[in-house]
Amino acid sequence: MTGWTPDEIPDLTGKTAIVTGANSGIGRPTALELARHGARVIVAARSPEKGEATVADILRAVPGGQVEYGRLDLADLASVRRFAEGVDRLDLLVNNAAIGMISRQETKDGFEMQFGTNHLGHFALTGLLLPLLLAAPAARVVNVSSDAHAMGRIDFGNLGLEHGYSRFGAYGRSKLANLLFTLELQRRAERAGTGLISVATHPGTTATNIVKLGPLQPLMGVFFKSAAAGAVPSLYAATSPDVHGGEFIGPKLKRLTPSERARSEADARRLWDVSTEMTGVRFDEIAYS
Repeated sequence: MTGWTPDEIPDLTGKTAIVTGANSGIGRPTALELARHGARVIVAARSPEKGEATVADILRAVPGGQVEYGRLDLADLASVRRFAEGVDRLDLLVNNAAIGMISRQETKDGFEMQFGTNHLGHFALTGLLLPLLLAAPAARVVNVSSDAHAMGRIDFGNLGLEHGYSRFGAYGRSKLANLLFTLELQRRAERAGTGLISVATHPGTTATNIVKLGPLQPLMGVFFKSAAAGAVPSLYAATSPDVHGGEFIGPKLKRLTPSERARSEADARRLWDVSTEMTGVRFDEIAYS
């Protein structure tokens, strides 16, 4: 499917959406289009300055829109909990924020930074917001993954990557975790008899802060698609009535097949259990009995 555009987003009046990392990259146009179509949008970002500026920009583009800023640092579980406590209702959760291609660092809680931010932070956020999602009709969780997931490996004996760290390998691992989480969330939601839809997306090669071109960085816009184009899979996954749980939606809205590792139910359940232990966040409403 290639003809769909954000103009086809249905009326979202009365719905509340959260977009993580909405101050830059594909998160910004994602938040803008959801607001343009009537949703109340919470711009979740670490920097108050950048977050508030994004809110102001969206409101200039959508006069009368319902847009607000919420401080969220996915690399700090205490911040994740504070943010979740301030949310009163929720229909759409777009887990968009990501970091990548960085030297080895650790989150405030001592996790390897890319895994801790891209996966564990979103895992915890989703679990803490799950009661609100289940209270809403036809709620959705959209996890932004990447084709880089196919290069990822999860060594459960080396989750901190103290040995054998590589920037791209750690990024691929975090994107693999996003897909394993997406598919396991869908399985658990279905087994519990809920209407929650869990979907993953791949934006394609997009001009965002994750891409590092060294001295060619100023030419990024020439080589890669715009952030607005990269946001299309996320917007489609979040709003189209044609989307089904467990799908992996890529550029031109093609349904992609996750890698064999991403489809491993055994690894997905193990990752879920490990993530629960690491974050302290349980999904009791959809837990296996």
